[in-house]
Amino acid sequence: MKDILLKVDNIIKRFDNNTVLNGISFDVHKGEVIVVVGPSGCGKSTLLRCINALEPIQGGSITLEGETINPADKNLTALRQKVGMVFQSYDLFPHLSVLRNITIAPEKVQKRNPKEVEKEALALLERVGLRDRANSFPRELSGGQKQRVAIVRALCMNPDLLLFDEVTAALDPEMVREVLDVMLNLAASGRTMIIVTHEMQFAKAIADRVIFLDAGQIVEEGDPISFFEHPQTDRAQKFLNTFEFESVKNHEK
Repeated sequence: MKDILLKVDNIIKRFDNNTVLNGISFDVHKGEVIVVVGPSGCGKSTLLRCINALEPIQGGSITLEGETINPADKNLTALRQKVGMVFQSYDLFPHLSVLRNITIAPEKVQKRNPKEVEKEALALLERVGLRDRANSFPRELSGGQKQRVAIVRALCMNPDLLLFDEVTAALDPEMVREVLDVMLNLAASGRTMIIVTHEMQFAKAIADRVIFLDAGQIVEEGDPISFFEHPQTDRAQKFLNTFEFESVKNHEK
């Protein structure tokens, strides 16, 4: 078995009196792709935000390569650099060019050589088909292009773990594929990723393991073939049935 990169151990997350995550536990091994699925409001995005220390937890622990992730710890900045997160809303700086959006954090936070960072950024843009948009501004890009830039920005920090939070949810259908193709290529290259998505076919294609959340708990967990073709719980079966539709075009002439 590959080395454990991330360990989520019995975490509890509350907002006031509302328990959003209730005893969540799982490990992520190096090079593994975990896909988290479940109905809206089940705690998927909150889980990612807790892993990246954007939200404090009220119980349990999260460790990355043996180091505890805690928003109050002094080593949080160093730990957070090991975790790249890509949000649904892109969060690009509108007044900066594509290239500067990518290079500013490695230069300012990691104190890396600007020329080396720019070289890496351009190579990554080439990889996702956006080398010619390096000097463009976010307002000049499509939604799919912005999301690919956001992925490159995360990659340029050289993280050990990548988190993706519904990165195609705000995109037009024709733009979804270009983003998913980039993520499939990342998986093929051995990147460790946790992906929250409603794209079930994509989840089945990319996942090493699927975690199904409902009401803040892991209801079912397994390999993608088992989960999507032979779900073990009634709740998972009901959830997956919502993605199946009968044809309405079988009218007799």
